[in-house]
Amino acid sequence: MRLNPLKSLVVVGLSASVLLLGACGDSKDSASDPSTAAPSASTTPSASATPTAAKIKASDNFDAVTATGAFAKSPKVKVKSPWAIDKTRTKVLSPSDGQVVKAGQTVEVNYYGVDGRTGKKFDESFSTGKAVAFSLDQVVPGFSKGLTGQRKGSRVLIAMPGADGYDSSGGNAEAGINVGDTLIFVVDLVDVQLNAPAGDTVKPKAGLPTVTAAGDKVSIAVPKTDPPTKLVVQPLIKGKGSKVGASDTITFDYRWQQWSDGKLLEQSYGDKPASYQVSGLLPGMQQGLVGQTVGSRVLLVIPPALGYPDGNATPKIAKGETLVMVVDLLFTQAGQ
Repeated sequence: MRLNPLKSLVVVGLSASVLLLGACGDSKDSASDPSTAAPSASTTPSASATPTAAKIKASDNFDAVTATGAFAKSPKVKVKSPWAIDKTRTKVLSPSDGQVVKAGQTVEVNYYGVDGRTGKKFDESFSTGKAVAFSLDQVVPGFSKGLTGQRKGSRVLIAMPGADGYDSSGGNAEAGINVGDTLIFVVDLVDVQLNAPAGDTVKPKAGLPTVTAAGDKVSIAVPKTDPPTKLVVQPLIKGKGSKVGASDTITFDYRWQQWSDGKLLEQSYGDKPASYQVSGLLPGMQQGLVGQTVGSRVLLVIPPALGYPDGNATPKIAKGETLVMVVDLLFTQAGQ
């Protein structure tokens, strides 16, 4: 049976759900932020009191909505309200030939949100001067549907009915959103998670484990020699993206094995990439990945002192074991 990806690589054994809750935060504006999933009615006392919007005839087009402005600039959005859409729809306002967004990927965006019932803005990120990054698995369904298939560098207009917005949580009273309200977003796709490492190939030093890759299959051949006693950080592909910071959250593929017998411990290849805060990873990973660039493939040889000096129960790792890891850096999100 496949092991839970990366669970044992985290210094503090936090579950993915706990990390997700931490990412959502508890700030006053977080509930209306599209980078957080809609809160449940049970956790939002005012949600049950949110009134249901009067029935509005749903449109199948954007004729009643205009959005103007250049990419990276706050848009001007006008709606002939009250207005509603029949299903989640997307219109490309500024096209791009950038990377295509896939379902469940991590993206970085700027956004401007308007309630179709009132025609009023309820949230936006442009005035903060900082784009917002999140996984499309963590947002309301309409936001994910609207961005999947779009391209990095494009500006898109998304409209979603209440069923794909905040209806499941009883609306959002704090943001003035009623059950049934159509939500309208202008979204600039600033960055998109890579599907694979991309950059310049680097020739590794002699005597290190050999990494072989074919599609989404990556293998590591460990030499039958004594392991190095110090941390080894060997880029195999040097990416051209942003540098990883010590407080960042990174999205990455990985495979790790034992030096002693080459036994596979865990991997994400062929499955979904992992996403964790750098500060929560093993010390050897922190030291080896900070300063590396997105798009890079990095080989790490982690001595016991920077891994599991006393061993580990699951997966079973003996005391004093040296770890060998390949990491593909696909995205980094700067810490708050």
